[in-house]
Amino acid sequence: MLEIKKYAAIDIGSNAVRLLISNIIILKDEGPKFKKSTFIRVPIRLGADAFNSGIISEENSKRMIDTMKAFKLLMKVHGVEMYKACATSAMRDSTNGKQLIQRIKKETTIDIEIIDGKKEAEIIASTDLTELTEGHKSYLYVDVGGGSTEFTVFSKQKVIASKSFKMGTVRLLNKKIDKKEAWKEIRNWIETHTKDLKKIVLIGSGGNINKIFKMSGQKIDKPLSYIYMNTHYQFLKKMSYDDRISELGLNPDRADVIIPATKIYLSAMKWSGAKKIYVPKIGLSDGIIKSLYSGTLKA
Repeated sequence: MLEIKKYAAIDIGSNAVRLLISNIIILKDEGPKFKKSTFIRVPIRLGADAFNSGIISEENSKRMIDTMKAFKLLMKVHGVEMYKACATSAMRDSTNGKQLIQRIKKETTIDIEIIDGKKEAEIIASTDLTELTEGHKSYLYVDVGGGSTEFTVFSKQKVIASKSFKMGTVRLLNKKIDKKEAWKEIRNWIETHTKDLKKIVLIGSGGNINKIFKMSGQKIDKPLSYIYMNTHYQFLKKMSYDDRISELGLNPDRADVIIPATKIYLSAMKWSGAKKIYVPKIGLSDGIIKSLYSGTLKA
């Protein structure tokens, strides 16, 4: 007998806030199937506040409250039976993040959990990544956000190592980190944990790599090559911010962060020796829903 459950995930990142509503299709004697029903992205750049002044502005606080009210109504009309809201690096690093969460809960009843980088990586890793690599035995999963980047090394369907680094697209744009030291730390970590792995491939996650993949015109189940990524990076760098919006059709909040994001993916490929990057449409929101269903994450 067929059973359908409807779960939702709210991902409060540094560059945007997202709502994912998914149908969970349950058939007897079969594993659950997760099918995306609705996805909404609101470009509230909390990281621009958190990484510059350390405080989320009143303007963005009000936008957050309005967004959560809208998400609450959308979940109601969609008949969502269970949901989880998680906030990442911008909320973690802002001095008034906890106060804003209390305001949101008071006005919307949505309870937001601030998660650290390690938990974020664990939730993302719950998305059954091993099904996406066409039999490759080793791969490096890279999720680039506005405030941090999560790296997870898998080999023979087991997690070898996982780490979150405070290097994200908004941090790089706002020059709030020691770039030289940050890049060195990431390079050392990647090389240390991938040096003994052969034919490693990357799996990329995040809005920027999804946009790059869409622009490539590549088939959904096919990877992008290192050569393509490098060529595309050089192409984007030569264009002005305005041209990336007017000629490539990028949203204003994507046209600037796409360049540092591409550099992170490209660097990860170079340091791990990966020649290909797969781009499945998965991320923290997908991991939240699967973790809710499995019971490893509580609503």
